[in-house]
Amino acid sequence: MQEYIIIVAGGSGSRMQSDLPKQFLPLHDKAILLHTIDRFLSYNPDIRIIICCPRDFLNYTKELLSKHQYPNTIEVVEGGATRFHSVKNGLNVIENMSSLVGVHDAARPLVSKETIARCYRTALEKGNAIPVIGLNESLRKVEGERNEAQDRSAFRIVQTPQCFTTALLKEAFLQEYSPLFTDDASVLEKAGYTIHLTEGNTENIKITVPADLLLAEVLLKNKE
Repeated sequence: MQEYIIIVAGGSGSRMQSDLPKQFLPLHDKAILLHTIDRFLSYNPDIRIIICCPRDFLNYTKELLSKHQYPNTIEVVEGGATRFHSVKNGLNVIENMSSLVGVHDAARPLVSKETIARCYRTALEKGNAIPVIGLNESLRKVEGERNEAQDRSAFRIVQTPQCFTTALLKEAFLQEYSPLFTDDASVLEKAGYTIHLTEGNTENIKITVPADLLLAEVLLKNKE
């Protein structure tokens, strides 16, 4: 079955204290986005990749891919005002309804091949799958002036790629946008579907602040 991955590259460089969007910042001598692409091509060389990026960086992204001789089958599309709208733009270029589609953050360049495989395999079996990991730290719920300890075993940290049968995700994205749509699973859940969890990998961090970039450098060097 054909597999697609929509890589959402709409982040800015504000929290990274950079004028360049974080997905284009160098990590181990290569743009973060390229590391992310490499992970999926390593998992499946025939996967179809769709990159959603800001309008002002469409040409920049295409030139970056060309410079590093990436397959010309990679599609670059304009992102939207929100993640929801960016993913919707990516879904619009997929015509094969009998396929699987994943959505992944461009700023997660350390996702493992095993995590990717589990997500697509579970989506094939159950219709959808999202990778999660447990929490190691204590949690407290804050309500106004009050706060209360929570059972951390009842919670999971959600990662990407979030994978789905294409027909199912396209159907879910026909809904009107809601600010409660924080990821793709929440869109599907709002449409009435049960979300299936699978194991993620702890290194699959989302690079958001400068400290994350330093950690990613260390993790990549250790892997080598």
